[in-house]
Amino acid sequence: MDVAAGQVAVITGGAAGIGRSLAKQCVAEDMRVVLADVESDVLVATAAALREQGGEVLEFVCDVSDADQVEALAQAAIGRFGAVHLLFNNAGVSGGMNSWASTLNDWHWVIGVNLMGVVHGIRSFVPHMLAHGEAAHIVNTASIAGLISGSSMAAYRTTKHAVVALSETLYLDLQRQEAPIGVSVLCPAWVRTGIAESGRNRPNNLQNATPGAGFTAHDVTKAGAVQQLVANGTDPDDVAHKTFDAIRAGQFYILPHPEMKPVVSLRMKSVLNGTNPVDPW
Repeated sequence: MDVAAGQVAVITGGAAGIGRSLAKQCVAEDMRVVLADVESDVLVATAAALREQGGEVLEFVCDVSDADQVEALAQAAIGRFGAVHLLFNNAGVSGGMNSWASTLNDWHWVIGVNLMGVVHGIRSFVPHMLAHGEAAHIVNTASIAGLISGSSMAAYRTTKHAVVALSETLYLDLQRQEAPIGVSVLCPAWVRTGIAESGRNRPNNLQNATPGAGFTAHDVTKAGAVQQLVANGTDPDDVAHKTFDAIRAGQFYILPHPEMKPVVSLRMKSVLNGTNPVDPW
């Protein structure tokens, strides 16, 4: 897809992290931006900063796990700007323990945001993109965790694998219809964002009765390691630049950390050779 001035981008999880960097890149491209996030105060501040950079921005408080809120986001974007050309289903949270200790609240929260948020975005925006008939592109944010094996963080890993599969299906569905809509799945590794603290936005009704209960020593160690890796991760602006390069090139799989490709290959070899999964960490 040719990215051009005046096009409209919708970004969920847009107030911070990768979403904020994608929004900055959109403004640099003279695109109009619809910025959605569940964290209202940060959303307002980010929208104001983008306007100071010359951006035309509509902010919209939205919990992507709620289909009605995502539909309202779509209607607000269309009502304000007329057409949506770029959709970034980017909102995501980190959560869950090992496969048996993760609570139902963990599963409902992480699946609701990470997977159903993408489902809701597709359902609300793709029919509109098909109807307006202009070139468009969808980027679903998964994770390198959606392409490899690993222990702990069961809910997070499950949703990211699902987002990769959903994105592949969406791409092929649109190809079958010869629609002018491209699709990419973004699979970053460690990026300097606030995802390790995403529990700050967890709804009260999905909080665990006893926070931390059920964590094994391995879970605690893994969580600490992840926080450190995220803190020392790639600048999200770099991820945004690579994402826009991929959009222009029509590239489906976006791996901003090429050093992770051998780890992806390790899992693929296990599948093809019939060997058992290996934890690359």
